[in-house]
Amino acid sequence: MASTTPHRIGILGGTFDPIHLGHLAIAEAARDRLDLDRVILIPAGRPWLKSGQQVTSADHRLAMVKLAVEDRPELEVSSIEIERPGPTYTVDTLAEMRDEKGNEAELYFILGMDSIRELRRWHEPERLFDMCTVVAVSRPDSVDISTAEIECEFPVAHDRIKTIRGPMLDISATDIRQRITDSRSISDSVPPPVEQYIHEHSLYVAAPNRREAADHADTTLRLPDRHE
Repeated sequence: MASTTPHRIGILGGTFDPIHLGHLAIAEAARDRLDLDRVILIPAGRPWLKSGQQVTSADHRLAMVKLAVEDRPELEVSSIEIERPGPTYTVDTLAEMRDEKGNEAELYFILGMDSIRELRRWHEPERLFDMCTVVAVSRPDSVDISTAEIECEFPVAHDRIKTIRGPMLDISATDIRQRITDSRSISDSVPPPVEQYIHEHSLYVAAPNRREAADHADTTLRLPDRHE
């Protein structure tokens, strides 16, 4: 007889420009600590709060994420946001994931602790708590926020918010891009297949535009610049 236990699915979105070991460590920490069946990584398509900022093409970012998880069966990749035309909004993604996985699935939306403080800026943020449990992950140098504080800001978050300690890996995609521009090694920050892909396609070799501004907002980049 098939199991009737609901699937527990984590969702981690990001620009992933590029994906790095910090992203993977957070996905795996959330899976272990919340007893998730799997975590789905979703590269952003057209982040609405990054308008006017240079972002690597979606095809390259998707390819790198696929390479990063190819030997990690507990992690999956979805191109749902890349395939959707127009700006990327989290509530739309979660609604699509809810339709795809069914009401019996338990969805856990993973984001950085700092992003919780910016949640009010997001598109229809209250709807997030109707569709999933929000998981706030601490990171190096982050100021933790309690569930009580979150529920004070969003009363609908009652029983739909969890906080966990994340891995203390101080890795930044901004730093990775700059190191490539400066012809320095990134082997300690990205999986080998991703490093090879970056070099094969000559990504980030030109000086990048500054992209700090929206990395903690609703761009499907749920983790601030430290884990962008």
